[in-house]
Amino acid sequence: MLIPLTRKKFEELVPLVATVDQYRYAWGKLSDFLRRLLISVMSIVVVFIVRSLLGEGFGLLTFILGVTAGLYWFWSPIYLASLRNLECRKYQYSGFFRGEVLDMFITEELIGKEETVNKLGELVIVENRERRLNLEVGDESGFTTQLQVPLQRAHKVIRPGDIAEMIVMSNRPDLSRISKVSDIYLSDYSLWVYDYPYLRRDSFIEVSRQLQRRHRIRD
Repeated sequence: MLIPLTRKKFEELVPLVATVDQYRYAWGKLSDFLRRLLISVMSIVVVFIVRSLLGEGFGLLTFILGVTAGLYWFWSPIYLASLRNLECRKYQYSGFFRGEVLDMFITEELIGKEETVNKLGELVIVENRERRLNLEVGDESGFTTQLQVPLQRAHKVIRPGDIAEMIVMSNRPDLSRISKVSDIYLSDYSLWVYDYPYLRRDSFIEVSRQLQRRHRIRD
C-alpha cells in the first residue's frame, strides 16, 4: 500500500531542524566529540590572533566569531543532521508505504581501514568491518526496496511477513520512481530499523494510526 502525502505532512515528518534523536545520532562517539572540541579550541585561538591583528574596532565581530567557534562542539551535530534532513526535503513528493518484510540476511561490510605498526615494526593495514542487517521490504504491487543498517540485538525478532512501514520520496507526482526511503518502522514490535533516524517518530506513528483507521472504515 502506497498513499501519497501532502507537502505539509511530509515536512512535519522530516523536520528542517534536527530532532533530539537526530542530534544524538550526529553527536557520534567520544572520539567524534573530542575532535569537535579540538576544532573549537583551535578556532578560538585563531579568533584571538585575528582580534589582536585587527584591533579593538572589530571587538563585536571577533566576539561573535569567538562564541560561534567556541560552541562548535555543540552546534556542529545540529548542522550536520539538518543537512541530512535537507537532502530528503529536496524531493518534491512523498508517500506513506505499508508492506511487509520479504527477506533479511546479515553481511560484513568494510567501514574503514587503519594503519598500525606490529611488534616487528612493520606497517600493517587493519580493516574495520561491521556486521550489517540487510532488510528487504515490498508490497503486493511488486515494489521492493532494501535497507542496510548496523546489526543490533533487537533485530533478532524480525521475521519475513512482518508489517513494515516507511516514507518514500520521489520527484514524480505519481511516485512511480522512488528515489529515497526513510527508516523502517516494524509496528509488530514497535521497532525502528535505521541507519539514520530521518523521521519524527511520534508524528509518523500518529500518521500510521490515522491511515489504519481510515482503511478499516473503507473496508
